[in-house]
Amino acid sequence: SGDLYLWQGDITCLKCGAIVNAANSGMTGCYIPCHACIDNCIHTFAGVQLRQACAELMRAQGREEPTGRAKITPAFNLPCRFVLHTVGPIVTGRVTRQDRALLASCSCLQLAANHGLESVAFCCISTGEFHFPNELAAEIAVHTIKEFLVQDTSVRKVIFNVFKDLDYEIYRRLLGAG
Repeated sequence: SGDLYLWQGDITCLKCGAIVNAANSGMTGCYIPCHACIDNCIHTFAGVQLRQACAELMRAQGREEPTGRAKITPAFNLPCRFVLHTVGPIVTGRVTRQDRALLASCSCLQLAANHGLESVAFCCISTGEFHFPNELAAEIAVHTIKEFLVQDTSVRKVIFNVFKDLDYEIYRRLLGAG
């Protein structure tokens, strides 16, 4: 099994195998200029090459990325090696069983393992603009990732990257960190 870490800060600073981007279904970055979302931050610091690589993937696919699925690209100007772009569920009203299943499928870990990556940093997928309740999202993320890590794959380290104090406290409690 692998190791779990909790880190509060800017995900674009992490030097690891891959960071996870909470993307939209268009996969080419946030469409709101200067929006402070993680999608905009990652695309900004990775450089225009990331948007071009994503646009090329989407052109080849010919349709939007389904919720719960993921794509991998090089990280370009970021210190990590790759970016795993995943589309989380958008919650409108009460969280459904399907919302939970789709968020769990955003784990990207099989994609990371398929590329021989050892470490992956996760942001809080769907909890911002997509309105997934933070506590429930964290519970699903921790459970799904712990379940994956018992398998024998290249993935040995998972970092839960949080930005807000609220999420730090939630993950600290769930991971039993001092």
